[in-house]
Parts: sequence; C-alpha cells; structure tokens
Amino acid sequence: MFVITYWTKTVAESRIYMSGAITIVNILIWFYVLRTFVDNIDNWYLLLSYALGCAAGTMLSGYVSNKEHARKTKKVKQALSKLEKHSLATE
Repeated sequence: MFVITYWTKTVAESRIYMSGAITIVNILIWFYVLRTFVDNIDNWYLLLSYALGCAAGTMLSGYVSNKEHARKTKKVKQALSKLEKHSLATE
C-alpha cells in the first residue's frame, strides 16, 4: 500500500515520469501477488499475511504523510509569523 500512496502523491503533484515509473513497479507487484495467490489458492495464511502487510503499509503511509504535512504546516506558520512581524515593524 505504500507504493499506491506514493503513486497517488506523485500524480497529485503532476510528477509525470515518477508516477509512470511507480505504475510499472505497481503492476509488477500486483502480477506477482496475483500469481502467488492463484498458485496457493487454498492457503488462507498467505492471504491473511498479505492483508496484514497491506494494513501495515497503509498505516505507515498515513504516518509518514501526516509527519510531512505537519512539517510543511510548521514552516508555513513560521514564514507567516516572520512576515507579520516584518509588516508590523514597518508600519
């Protein structure tokens, strides 16, 4: 799921070449996963472990995204604060 999250981010940011490269990697991963499931159709432990891995990847992606958003928000607030102080000083 981390790959999908990163792909979504690159598409949203219009990073065309990176999103294309990630799409290729994603297709290769899904092909491998699908083939593994078909070859082991009765193995519920495999399905469960994949589902748990996807959940962990989703949670990790959310955590990283939230940290990045918080960092960017902090920088914007600091810049606005400096601008406000400068504006008040020049009045």
